[in-house]
Amino acid sequence: MSLLLCLAFSQLLNGCSITPSTIVQKPETPRVAMARPDARTEGAIFNSAAFRPLFEDRRPRYVGDILTVRIAENTTANKTSDNEQTKDGSTAASVTGLFGHNVPKAAFNASSALSFKDKAAADASNNFNGSVTATVVDVLPNGYLVISGEKQIGFDKGTEYVRFSGIVNPDLITIGNEVVSTKVADARIEYRSNSKMDAAEVLSMFSRFFLSMIPL
Repeated sequence: MSLLLCLAFSQLLNGCSITPSTIVQKPETPRVAMARPDARTEGAIFNSAAFRPLFEDRRPRYVGDILTVRIAENTTANKTSDNEQTKDGSTAASVTGLFGHNVPKAAFNASSALSFKDKAAADASNNFNGSVTATVVDVLPNGYLVISGEKQIGFDKGTEYVRFSGIVNPDLITIGNEVVSTKVADARIEYRSNSKMDAAEVLSMFSRFFLSMIPL
């Protein structure tokens, strides 16, 4: 029995370590290029199959080129709500007769008051700074670059994933083939982890489960 419990516990720990889902557009690597036939030798220095302008810079512009994205995301949101409602009511009634007999000074009065007040406030602030090198996976008809990339960092307790995808205007690429994430359209940025759950936390979950079945 104890052996079965140990096996079940080990499988549970293994199941806690999986690759996290992603919001980044696929693929994260360029598509495989079709094989081209060998270029014909024309017997001259100029070769149209290997043409590259003399004064062209080395900015990424083709599928398979890479560029570095400087992630600098800062978001702040504030929300407040203040609601107040009041309602007052009153009623009065009098009875002048009952079963054919006069009933003097028979009157009823009632009043009610209702008050409701609600206040709520919420603040959110997020900062994400870092860098990831992405690959050009497609080139749009207007020359804009569709990029996507992933960086994995392995630690003792799991793996950290930094993923990025978006559309870049080549004119915004700076020296060193870098672009700021705030200038990337349709950006998908995420930082996730597949770290295993701490053993103490798992044991705490088991203890709460068994204690819930013990009548106290």
